[in-house]
Amino acid sequence: MFEGISNLGSLLKQAGQLRGKMSQMTEKLKQRRAIGSAGGGMVEIEVNGLMEVLRCSIDDSLVRGGDRELLEDLVAAAMNQTILKGKQLHADVLGELTGGMQLPGLQEAMARFMGAEPGSPEGGSTPGDQPGGDAESPRPDEAPEADEPEKPEG
Repeated sequence: MFEGISNLGSLLKQAGQLRGKMSQMTEKLKQRRAIGSAGGGMVEIEVNGLMEVLRCSIDDSLVRGGDRELLEDLVAAAMNQTILKGKQLHADVLGELTGGMQLPGLQEAMARFMGAEPGSPEGGSTPGDQPGGDAESPRPDEAPEADEPEKPEG
């Protein structure tokens, strides 16, 4: 009978420690920053580790160019890149808090969170994590970087 009370006390202690670690993780994520860009840096978006958008910067030449579609594509591409980097921040902070310890199911959960299927070669890594990869390289679904807005033919 008293074994159950002992186990309950241990469980409550662990829950308190977990709550503290989660609070610590939230604080770390508030302090971390991720910046994504597109169009050779003409569009930049900055988020904190909680994925709150802190800043969106658009080069004046894009606004003056009047190419709304290009601007929309570049903002979307920069945001996609920023989200990937923000997810990597989560993985990094979680790894710091667990001391690199491999918890059952953690790898699969992080792979799903990062947008990859568990067990896939991607494993949820960002472009800069892959051999020969460049963290600033656009993904296939992102708009290509452009130095100048495209001019309509006609």
